Amino acid sequence: MFGLALQTLKFRKGGFLASFVALFFGATILVACGSLLETGVHSAVPPQRLAAAPVVVTGEQTFDGDALPERSRVDAGLAQRLAALPEAGRALTDVSFPASALTGGDAPERDLTGHGWSSAELSGAPLADGAAPRAQGETALDRRLADRLGVGTGDRLTLAVGGGSEQLRVTGVLRPATGTDAAFYVTDAEAARLGGVRGQADAIAVLPAEGVSTAELADAVGKALAGTPARTLTGDARGEAEFPDALAASTRLISMSAVFGGIAVMVSVFVVGSTLALLVQQRLREMAMLRAIGSLPGQIRRMVVGETLVIAAGATLPALVPGWYAGRWMLGLLADGGVVAPEIAYRAGWVPMVVAAGASAAAASAAAFIASRRAALARPSDALAESAVQSRWLSGPRLLFALLCLAGGTALALVTALVMDGPLAAATSGPAAMLWAGGIALLGPGITRVLTALLQWPLRALSGFPGRLAMDNAKARRIRLAGAVTPVMLATGLATALLYMQTGQAEASKDAEAALIGADAVVASSVDGLDPALVDRISALPEVSAASAYASGEAFIVQPLPADEDPDEEPDTVELTVRGVSAEGAAGTLTPRLTEGSFEQLRGDTVVLPTSLTGDAGQHVGDTVKMVLGDGTRLPVKVVGSYEAQPGFEIAFLPSELAVAHTDTGLVPQILVSGEKGTGTGELLAALRGLAEDGPPGLVVAGRATLEDSADDNATSTWINYLLAGTIIGYAVISLVNTLIVAAAERRREFALQRLVGASEGQIMRMMTVESVLVALLGTLLGTFVAIATLAPFGIGLDGSWMPRGPVWIYLSVIGFAVLLTLAATLLPTRFALRDRPAEVLAVA
Repeated sequence: MFGLALQTLKFRKGGFLASFVALFFGATILVACGSLLETGVHSAVPPQRLAAAPVVVTGEQTFDGDALPERSRVDAGLAQRLAALPEAGRALTDVSFPASALTGGDAPERDLTGHGWSSAELSGAPLADGAAPRAQGETALDRRLADRLGVGTGDRLTLAVGGGSEQLRVTGVLRPATGTDAAFYVTDAEAARLGGVRGQADAIAVLPAEGVSTAELADAVGKALAGTPARTLTGDARGEAEFPDALAASTRLISMSAVFGGIAVMVSVFVVGSTLALLVQQRLREMAMLRAIGSLPGQIRRMVVGETLVIAAGATLPALVPGWYAGRWMLGLLADGGVVAPEIAYRAGWVPMVVAAGASAAAASAAAFIASRRAALARPSDALAESAVQSRWLSGPRLLFALLCLAGGTALALVTALVMDGPLAAATSGPAAMLWAGGIALLGPGITRVLTALLQWPLRALSGFPGRLAMDNAKARRIRLAGAVTPVMLATGLATALLYMQTGQAEASKDAEAALIGADAVVASSVDGLDPALVDRISALPEVSAASAYASGEAFIVQPLPADEDPDEEPDTVELTVRGVSAEGAAGTLTPRLTEGSFEQLRGDTVVLPTSLTGDAGQHVGDTVKMVLGDGTRLPVKVVGSYEAQPGFEIAFLPSELAVAHTDTGLVPQILVSGEKGTGTGELLAALRGLAEDGPPGLVVAGRATLEDSADDNATSTWINYLLAGTIIGYAVISLVNTLIVAAAERRREFALQRLVGASEGQIMRMMTVESVLVALLGTLLGTFVAIATLAPFGIGLDGSWMPRGPVWIYLSVIGFAVLLTLAATLLPTRFALRDRPAEVLAVA
């Protein structure tokens, strides 16, 4: 049958080209997703500054399988212990810290990084001019940074660092080292002071003694560090010490690419199945003749599946290379959007290509087997009767799968609305959208028949005779019409659902954050942060009634084991969003009113928890709980209060001193300020701006409106959802164009007969315009239903509102794009089909 399949392909190039296109793009997406998945699994972050050290020691950067949001540092004193090892030659501490150069222009030169001088020794960057920094107030600059700032040896450089300003004298300029960023260097002691990490180090680079291998050195270092929380890294893993954010990026990349790939496979089955069903319908007469001369149903199926596998092989192999580059391009987009660390290396080998090829072949075979079922099992006489106009479409398996999809969508909708809270609602809403779309696609012919009957009178009244002819065609070709409606439904339904899920989640998060804040103004920094001591200075202003630090972060609570639990059992952990606030000013700048305790008690190692974690749900006010802070520090904290939080947006409050002490910078990002009674907003802002004259560099003062606008911090989820939506929508659009072009090209004989009996080209074009409008209307109606069935439960679970949140132009743009694309994909092929003379078309048809 494969030989027959190859012979068939020669005579149906146009029809099989549609399958080729669908399979090609599906395989491309699968290779890209697989490549991203393998990149996340490898999590390769090649070292840069620390590349010369074969062994690097750093803190444990994960907890309970999750990457820590802050850098976990190590005791700098370990360097002396490691340097004393016989296998070690030297052990150098590495400390990095952010800074901004105050160049005197309109804006500071931001995102600079300072290092201890040991890092320059490790990077192998030689001095091109001057000398190394040897005392406080001295620095050496990378040549690229020196040129960018316009300074040289002997010049003075003013930096905003550590919440204040430092003036440094440039003692030397280094030649750029390969693979390193432009940076500046100070003494190791100065780096520890400016970074606020006295007695700690970001990492310790260990160099081997002469003749000692990397494996021997790593083994000796590992034994020396036994019982400490430090990790020993070699190879590409050393890059984690320089770029700890890469760990969170790899975890995010694995889950994201797995979701992408799963949805891409599901959409691929729909797309390829829709295209193949249309092609098989066009060949019913041919297959009926084969059955009439003795071909068995199994042979017909093997022929169709064989044809599809040939096309799949031809489409998958060319897709491997574009898919590899597409994965690399997507990784770059994710890095630009802050979803993954830009330092993570793209690692994609043969595994994703083999998996993608197998998945594409399996999806194509399944779609071909399903599409050929009726043609293979129907009696030859019935198949010949249906070859012109198909009338049967419903079968037992099709109805069963449709009911399963709709039941699954209903179940997920109920779970989303009744069980999921806040952003977690998105976890079940995406699969629900696919199940709703699948159920409607399987029942498409029946649904479109009902909707066509409802729409026929207004369309006939508005379009005259071409409209009546179009509606007659639609009723006679309702199964083929459903094949054209399905991709429109997929494109509009998935696009609307995914985009409004993103906008709804962003707005709900923004509202939940803004609802916590009752301050009149905010003080922030255009550089790296504010000194926590500035809170007291602001509080002392006569126009200010309350001021509080406001620092965002994450932490974990280790749940105590029940008395009857096995003591060897791992305790459960709860991940929390935390805010560091000031005990004196929290009550006057935040809106939550505590049901127990008070913010004034928030001092030392204490915490205020939402009621979902207190009382019968867990800890009580007055209890001590084990908490793991953002940098991995574990300490007991006392619960001093609780409050009613919006479900799904629970936030815990820590003392600002505790919170910022365990961040990378040790600085406060924002200070919330409330004015005295009777003090106008303008007067308050003027008083705060007066601090800029002798205050820290980069001081920014803004009103509450700006504060609310900046409350949303969902850049990562925004990029992920938009990329997911774009990928799936793009594939659905390809299916839409594919299906409509094939459907229009199939009707060349019909157009020729109409022209021979007196119809003009204009009348045929108007008839096809009405048909395409009908397809667009039916597709958008069904797509809107899919979107509503997805978004209403999502909204209820998110914030209690079933209405989608987001601008209406998103929906109008999706609908407008679908209508225009449907018209173009129908009318352009029709125009090309009308270029040939009717007699020539009938002669070769």
